[in-house]
Amino acid sequence: MKILVRNLDRDTIEHDVRKLFLGYGRVVECTLVLDKETGKSKGFAFVDMPNEDEAKVAIKELNLTMFNGSKIRVKFAGH
Repeated sequence: MKILVRNLDRDTIEHDVRKLFLGYGRVVECTLVLDKETGKSKGFAFVDMPNEDEAKVAIKELNLTMFNGSKIRVKFAGH
């Protein structure tokens, strides 16, 4: 299940996002979207969790929580 994570702090790195979601289950892919000019985060990422139940719990538990100083928004992004 693909998850969209928005409103990430610009200094957040992909490893931090992956680690956050690993607390809820297996993560097969984590992609932090970067600005081509600066190489910094654009403030959002996609996380792919193969187990739908784990993904739903992660979405429910992490949406609107504080992470690296920003209140993140987490939702289902599609398969």
